[in-house]
Amino acid sequence: MKNILKHTFLFSFALVLFSCGNADDDVSFDINQRELGLGEEPDDCLGFGENELLLSIQDEFTTLPGKVSILFKVSDLLGNPISGLTADQFTIYEQGRNDDCFNLISSSESQARISPNSQVFNNNTLLVLDLSNSVLESSLDELKAASTSFVNNVMPSPATDSFKMAIYWFDGEDVLHELNPLTSSTSELIAAIDGITADISNDPSTDLYGAVIKSTKIAEDLLNSNSDVIGAASIVLFTDGTDQASRYKESDALKAVEEADRNISYFTIGLGSEIDTEVLADIGKTASVFAANKEELEITFNQISQRVAEQANSFYLFEYCTPKRDGSGENNLVIQLTNGSLQGAVQTKFNATGFTGGCE
Repeated sequence: MKNILKHTFLFSFALVLFSCGNADDDVSFDINQRELGLGEEPDDCLGFGENELLLSIQDEFTTLPGKVSILFKVSDLLGNPISGLTADQFTIYEQGRNDDCFNLISSSESQARISPNSQVFNNNTLLVLDLSNSVLESSLDELKAASTSFVNNVMPSPATDSFKMAIYWFDGEDVLHELNPLTSSTSELIAAIDGITADISNDPSTDLYGAVIKSTKIAEDLLNSNSDVIGAASIVLFTDGTDQASRYKESDALKAVEEADRNISYFTIGLGSEIDTEVLADIGKTASVFAANKEELEITFNQISQRVAEQANSFYLFEYCTPKRDGSGENNLVIQLTNGSLQGAVQTKFNATGFTGGCE
């Protein structure tokens, strides 16, 4: 492992449909079934069996004199993020060059701990709103109310610099308009939403694919802006129709999503009968929801807001002091998690070059 390598992992999930007789009739969540990020399945010699919890490693690094740090996201097999875990729920196993299998490492002797992820991890959300003519004429009030609920549900209280949100909007122009820049202030975001008026747009068309491509570029720039901090981003895009501007190809928009930094999650919210649910589900590869009418809009926004907030709180920086020392070379590491009756484990490696005693 190298110091602070910006590896990323895929929030790709298997399709689940919920049918509840309302806006839930059109909900799909792509669920992360087997993706372990930078990790792999533990060696069979440990006899753990199938994972019931998934530890998706996002980044891993070492710090002299002997600390190993692993940043990962935890979810269950349905893709539900899991928050509130503590260090005593994790068990550490190491395998050196002379070991046939893995040896248990004492959590107390190794000073294993969960460190505040805000020290090394930032999460940014981009709320991208369709303000084309059809929205402004028929559902602007409902969209503003739903967006306000989304902000209130997603933004942490009290505010923290490690979690920020920006709001953008699009119409038919070849530009993604900034409504409010990245901020940790909930009141600032809500004020920006309140300021949306029916005459905000000069082009009644819909440049949906352009909005996807441009928001992806913004999210990737955010992830690359600070090499000392590991980051993740969520793009939450709302529309009530299909791409009408035809400025960009559908294939190019989907390619931007598919090839985007693996730390960008995509959520889509569709309204009405004119949307293409298949395309929106492809764009919203992490989760997508569809409202049949404007009265259901706030419900669908709240569904997505819950997913975005839970995901942000399911990242953990797990650290411990290894007994391995300089000269031992590359060692295998397994972290096992027990949460109630469920367990999950992931295997990775670290290099102990330069390691000595004195780790704290």
